[in-house]
Amino acid sequence: MKQLKLAVIALFTLVTVSNVSAQDENNPWVVGFGVNVIDFYNYEAFGDQVTDLVEPNDWNVLPSISRISAEKYIDKGFSLQLAGSINKIETINEIDDSDSLYWSLDANVKYDLNNLVGDTSWFDPYVYLGGGYTSVDSEGEGMLNTGIGFNTWFSDNLGFNFQTGTKMGFSDKVKSHYQSSLGLVIKFGGTDTDGDGVYDKYDACPNVAGLAVMNGCPDADNDGIKDSDDACPNVAGLAAMNGCPDADGDGVADNDDMCPNSKGTKANKGCPDTDGDGVVDKDDKCATVAGPSVNGGCPWPDTDGDSVLDKDDKCPLVAGIASEGGCPEVISNEAQMGINTFAEAILFNLESASFQRGVTKVLDGMLAIINEYPSAEFAIRGYTDTSGSVSGNLKLSNARANAVKGYLVENGIDAARLTATGFGQESPIASNKTRAGRAKNRRVEVKVTN
Repeated sequence: MKQLKLAVIALFTLVTVSNVSAQDENNPWVVGFGVNVIDFYNYEAFGDQVTDLVEPNDWNVLPSISRISAEKYIDKGFSLQLAGSINKIETINEIDDSDSLYWSLDANVKYDLNNLVGDTSWFDPYVYLGGGYTSVDSEGEGMLNTGIGFNTWFSDNLGFNFQTGTKMGFSDKVKSHYQSSLGLVIKFGGTDTDGDGVYDKYDACPNVAGLAVMNGCPDADNDGIKDSDDACPNVAGLAAMNGCPDADGDGVADNDDMCPNSKGTKANKGCPDTDGDGVVDKDDKCATVAGPSVNGGCPWPDTDGDSVLDKDDKCPLVAGIASEGGCPEVISNEAQMGINTFAEAILFNLESASFQRGVTKVLDGMLAIINEYPSAEFAIRGYTDTSGSVSGNLKLSNARANAVKGYLVENGIDAARLTATGFGQESPIASNKTRAGRAKNRRVEVKVTN
């Protein structure tokens, strides 16, 4: 008796060091064998019954393998347990008051409490309820079984079992009693769907044969990265590259590297850009000289050296100025201002296209400026005030514009460089309600058109 009690204490100690998981669908079968202890009720009060249970003086033990069991996991923590026990009964009511054979066949449904509290892996407690047939000294009857127990596993398949509970009969043929058992249990029948030697429970890839070191997952390229996490499962690579190689060592995996054999940058998808112009070398027609991408990475030329790039230069072979689109200056601002000043001084006789006295000197000054810019072309525009009819003013303005053109042509200006148009009362530059305003509106303008 003392040795059995010590064994129970040792079993509870083992619970704290075991770390193997419980019976489940991956190891659905369990067989067990060990010793059982029978302790008949001798008290009515519950407290007295507990005291009687833990007091070993009236325990009945057969010092050999006296209980065997077989279990099958069903689902959701439930298992079916079949057990057979045999014992020698020496104490029922008093010490050594019997010499009887005890045997029982039981069927219990177990429920794993880890389904309620969470899987502890190292400790597998359960409760059970069932029934069976028990015989003592050739007298037997059906009995109701209920109790608790636990398994603690030393390995994937081997562990200890402790179970204790009560048996209560439906007649008086067998006295109600406690039955406790202690023994070894062996679980087996684990599922290995892909046949790779790793049970489905531990297999991260249960439907694909793999390696134990990869938790049952395959590693086709043997780079230490399982295929499901490997971006390049058929080519050995680096963990930092998600299993892909990096041939040029630029930190860009070859499968994402547009230049896998030339060290580049991530910003350029693994390609180098020697001149730093944003065009990678493989696409850069001038890889060592910075230039825009629209020109193939080459700088824009400036053939005539006027600082206006050929792409923007209207006269790429002749030096010019930016304000003229790279072409030579047609007329300077100062010259245009001079022409404007002279134009303001062109005065006509009342309701006539003839010049007032002294206007020819003004026209000669304008003529001199126009002769300085032989490539310039001009538009001569005539305007009137609102005095008179619209149609009459239009004709008058046109006649005055052509009078200016005629004078310039007569004095050597090519007529092809000049246009003359009358606009009548259009576009006044001052109020037509005052004499001074009307005088300003009666004008001729001469503007460069090219």
